Amino acid sequence: MSQEPHPKGPAGHLPPHDGPATAVPASGRPQTAALSSGRPRIIALDVLRGFTLCEILLANIQLIANGGTAVVAQPMGDWDPWLGLPIFSLLFGIGFSLLLDSAANRVPRPRLVLLRRLLALLAIGLVHMLLWPGEILTKYAIVGMLVLLPSTWLPRWAVAGLAAAFIPAALIGGGGGPLLIAGLFLLGSALVRYGVVEQIERSARGPLLLGLVFAAGAAAAPWVQAGVQTGAGMTQPSSITSSLADLLLAGVYVCALLALIRTPLRPALQAVFAPLGRMALTNYLTATLLVLAAAHILGLPIGQSLTTAYLTAGAILLAQWLFSTLWLRRHRQGPTEWLWRWATWAHRPPFRRARTR
Repeated sequence: MSQEPHPKGPAGHLPPHDGPATAVPASGRPQTAALSSGRPRIIALDVLRGFTLCEILLANIQLIANGGTAVVAQPMGDWDPWLGLPIFSLLFGIGFSLLLDSAANRVPRPRLVLLRRLLALLAIGLVHMLLWPGEILTKYAIVGMLVLLPSTWLPRWAVAGLAAAFIPAALIGGGGGPLLIAGLFLLGSALVRYGVVEQIERSARGPLLLGLVFAAGAAAAPWVQAGVQTGAGMTQPSSITSSLADLLLAGVYVCALLALIRTPLRPALQAVFAPLGRMALTNYLTATLLVLAAAHILGLPIGQSLTTAYLTAGAILLAQWLFSTLWLRRHRQGPTEWLWRWATWAHRPPFRRARTR
């Protein structure tokens, strides 16, 4: 769920197979000496992850409070915060390939590292499911093992092609589910392997133009949907159009944030969202505990009152932001992220930051 920091040691681009660090990278570009000391964190991914975490809490808070897994009506009124799920799925695929990029140059069997990471995520998800049946980590782990991990043996064009096939198939089949998660996982992986992720902080023009295309598509979707309903009187095409509009709107959010990061707003965006994003797994899990405590111990009517749900979500996010900001001043990563990394690499990583004079 989080962007895995590179361990100590050489790091470079993702080789097409298990092999030495001098192998040709999957991005198709030769490995350079400048990258041999490790890639710095991509702040844009932390900002995106933190922003998406806020949306996911807004989408889930009433479900968690009521112990539900699905709703008929939008939980927060007309505004649809479910857009966080596709963004998070895309980010998961990106983080997975960035980790393989690191592992391929550190250990002789990098896919074993990824398998341990997914198995650890599955264990965390199964425990989390005891608190809330609608949690997503178990699906991410299973889809990752069935689709994302095997895709590492494929060339990047095949990964991109599968993503292009899975996403429309998911929309036609009902607009979501494991197939859509798999498609977005593969899309994120392809973006890393084609070198797109490396460029996301270098220019605002690309995200801005792509965002305008997504916005035009999302704006046109209601007109297309109305025409389909009037002409055919069918609900399935309408559902497809609506799901496609949601994905396009999620793309608008991503592109807008990437464009804003290249403006003077970058320090504010980084201060607000990056701490949440760097501890996304910890915050995702603790949000469930805090919502359940507020609903069942404090007796707040979160599941019945939209206002209470908003206020509770805001209070939780503020508390998590404060905790994340203070925690990261002394520690390299969140507590759950640290345990997850321990399980991933099969050795205990450093916990606290090194003291500087």
